[in-house]
Amino acid sequence: MSAFALRRADLSDLPFIMETERLPGYDQLVGRWERADHESAFKNPDYRYFLAMLGDEPVGFCLLRGWNAKDHVCLIKRAALSRTGAGIGRRMIADVVSRIFSETDAWRCWIGCFPDNLRARKAYEAAGFTAEGIARGNAYFHGEHRDELILSILRPEWQATRQDRS
Repeated sequence: MSAFALRRADLSDLPFIMETERLPGYDQLVGRWERADHESAFKNPDYRYFLAMLGDEPVGFCLLRGWNAKDHVCLIKRAALSRTGAGIGRRMIADVVSRIFSETDAWRCWIGCFPDNLRARKAYEAAGFTAEGIARGNAYFHGEHRDELILSILRPEWQATRQDRS
């Protein structure tokens, strides 16, 4: 298997990002934006995009909101893979969290997923996130309000996991 890497995405990666968020089933789990929405986010310093790479092949992306936010809270707004299995999602999320805490003053990073999305929850918890609870009606998808499981990791927790690996 090729080496895994995480790199910052740019506008040239937008076709891959849009294609990935439009994979079958992702409309119910991940959400999707139109090109203009993504272009606006790329220009906004509050947002960051990262690509998970296996060698030269992009295999996933994360969209973050709250990069360098004044309240020191960063949201992983969207995470999606073009290839599942082999721990790629867990690795992508863990590396994104490391970038957040290494490159910003963030104190908290959080992510939401639908309670029945056990695969995502398992990946987030493996990356150090703790489930906080259900935010009722927090996500609006396809004209329907859906509950969302909120998970987070705080800077001291992330630092402790780094020390455990040393």
